[in-house]
Amino acid sequence: MPPRYAYWTILIDQKATAFRAREREELLPTLHQLKRKNADVVMKWFARGRLWESPAEAQAAQRAPKPPLEKRGRDWRPGGAHRDPRDRFKKRSQPDSARPEPWRPREKPEGGSPSGPWTAKPRSGASRSSRPAWNSTASKPGRPPTQRRDNAPRDRPSGKPKG
Repeated sequence: MPPRYAYWTILIDQKATAFRAREREELLPTLHQLKRKNADVVMKWFARGRLWESPAEAQAAQRAPKPPLEKRGRDWRPGGAHRDPRDRFKKRSQPDSARPEPWRPREKPEGGSPSGPWTAKPRSGASRSSRPAWNSTASKPGRPPTQRRDNAPRDRPSGKPKG
């Protein structure tokens, strides 16, 4: 049984048509009809993405040894230079004297407590509930509290007819 995408097809002027069949005999009447109108009509076997003269030719090509592929090294690149374009961004080796000193945390001073502006802040003893909320209007001095729409009088006409 031939593969799923293997079939006979009719070509008109070296271009594929929709005439396809698994058996050659099914296409012969169509081939004769088309030959009456067109001079360049041929029937070929399609398999493995190529057109062949017959299924036997396609099978022979499949059994034939394949030519060896070109051996390319790890550093091969298409184009003229054959260099890795990423090489220019890689760090170059430097002598130890030119390298900066690695980062180390500061040592604590003699007094035992670290020095710096963060020492005046309270330790985790202050609770979050004692601080005002971030969006409370009371925390903003000089600004009157806003009135909510829920407290608006209800006796205003809404513009919609009742009923």
